Amino acid sequence: MKTTQAVDDLLRPVVTGMGYELDEVEFQKEQGNWVLTLYIEHQDGRSATIDDCEAVSRAVDPILDEADPIEQAYYLSVSSIGIDRPLRKERDYQRSLGSPVTVKLYAPLRGKKEYTGELLSYTPDSFTISVRGEAMTFQKKDASKVQPYIDFKAMEKSLDELEADFENIETEEEN
Repeated sequence: MKTTQAVDDLLRPVVTGMGYELDEVEFQKEQGNWVLTLYIEHQDGRSATIDDCEAVSRAVDPILDEADPIEQAYYLSVSSIGIDRPLRKERDYQRSLGSPVTVKLYAPLRGKKEYTGELLSYTPDSFTISVRGEAMTFQKKDASKVQPYIDFKAMEKSLDELEADFENIETEEEN
């Protein structure tokens, strides 16, 4: 049995029992060291916080020590799936319905290898996005990556607005 599958089978009930979803298990070499990474989120889809990651790490560490499913030495890492995590599973596509996504293709389509649009629908083999009002359907096998589109300029504007609001609050408190 593959290492990641053995770890998933061992830890999924524990993580689920704590109110989280074990999204993915990775086991890879990073800078010469083996790292076991568990990607989690809340069962209701909210992102995991650093406190959530710490709680899961503390809960699963003794279980991994006892069961010892990995022969070599490794570091344990528990992480949130992140806001820009690629869409891989049905659950990822379901979560992103109605939201903007970026599609990167292996080969150009209409002269482009990248499209951004609202995710309209998906099936096990394909998905459809709206690009400037036009519905475009892609085969999942043709996409090298599909991930949520993050508008950093809009986020920057929102942060500036929050900062201005905070400054207004401080000014009001001083008066």
